[in-house]
Amino acid sequence: MAAFNSDDTIVARGTPAGRGGIAVIRISGPLVAEMAAALLGELPEPRYATLTDFLDAGGQPIDSGIVLYFPAPNSFTGEDVLELHAHGGTVVCEMLIERVCSLGARVAEAGEFSRRAFLNDKLDLAQAEAIADLIDSSSRTAARAAQRSMRGRFSDIVLALNEQVTALRVHVEAAMDFPEEEIDFLPDEALLNRLDSVRASFEDVDKTVTRGCLLRDGATVVLAGRPNAGKSSLLNALAGYDAAIVTEIEGTTRDLVREHIELNGLPLNIIDTAGLRVAGDAIEEEGVRRAQRELGSADHALVVIDASSANLADELLGELPPDLNYTIVRNKIDLTNEQPGISASNERTVSISALNGTGIDELRTHLEQQLGYEPAAEGGVTARRRHLESLRRARNHFDAAATLLAQGELMAEELLQVQNALAEITGQFSSDDLLGEIFGSFCIGK
Repeated sequence: MAAFNSDDTIVARGTPAGRGGIAVIRISGPLVAEMAAALLGELPEPRYATLTDFLDAGGQPIDSGIVLYFPAPNSFTGEDVLELHAHGGTVVCEMLIERVCSLGARVAEAGEFSRRAFLNDKLDLAQAEAIADLIDSSSRTAARAAQRSMRGRFSDIVLALNEQVTALRVHVEAAMDFPEEEIDFLPDEALLNRLDSVRASFEDVDKTVTRGCLLRDGATVVLAGRPNAGKSSLLNALAGYDAAIVTEIEGTTRDLVREHIELNGLPLNIIDTAGLRVAGDAIEEEGVRRAQRELGSADHALVVIDASSANLADELLGELPPDLNYTIVRNKIDLTNEQPGISASNERTVSISALNGTGIDELRTHLEQQLGYEPAAEGGVTARRRHLESLRRARNHFDAAATLLAQGELMAEELLQVQNALAEITGQFSSDDLLGEIFGSFCIGK
């Protein structure tokens, strides 16, 4: 991202490029009123939709459409904003943007409108990120969670935790600043209770953020197993349609087959892989190599075995990455008359028949639990990996503070670091590099 200059007036198309019924051209900055007079002939009435012509330098119409004017500070960016709702043709939009640029604007950088809204205190950093998350939502549940974050629900959760830490700091700072008052804060039961309360809040917020990351990013689940164990049939059963070819011939799947599905609102990337065995040719060898590569980065693996054949689960598990989270799926129980569902003796084993669908619902529920997803959680929010990293760094500083307290030492500096880490989430404490990275991933017109 280039050097950021909030004094410029910026313009960009706020709707996708291409042909359509309507395109929105958004303009923001100090020259908006002057540009409106030149482009429209007059400054429109604030917050009223007005049908008008959009004029070129010679006073001839480029197009006609609806215009909306939002004076500062009551706009998305906090600056004067003008929106031109024109006909959605590529040439028309280019002509309008060129006209606005000739009046002194420049084309906006990626995410610059949202960045200005953040810098002008119209929304915090977590809310700004939620805008992008809402646009990119891959499930209805994720979209609703992003909407809640955009309206400040996630920020409120973080701020409430920060307020609890502030209460701790007040007591500790008082002991440091007023030693003559003989405030003996170490054995103070109220302080210890506050400490326990903050610890519990950290655990609750961690669960919320972890669920939010799952909703935003989804999870990758790899299907692994020997040839002809029913991996492709399981993929089809989970997807609800024939996503992969299924035959009686061993080794039908040689390359990766990827399907994007929803699991009670959780976006899942399911990857069917080649059967794990000593390859018979170069093509199958490459397929096995790719399967192992995907297993190395999977959030979870469904290790499929043929329940009607010799149980080789232990041998198969020995070929998987040592730190892999997995579930053993005993498939083809329609041939063995086994009961479907989670094994009473091993909660990591689920019996199913991909052919007739028995046990698939139990497997879905089991997978949700293994991934830490709670679809029924009310008021869920969307979150990002950086939020989780900041939260856990804050938790580490908090644990260090608790250790210092137990040793009879002051912990004010560690509590300050807790608050700095939490402030990174909402943007109260952030670097220009971080802002550039975040807003650089946004749409140009957002």
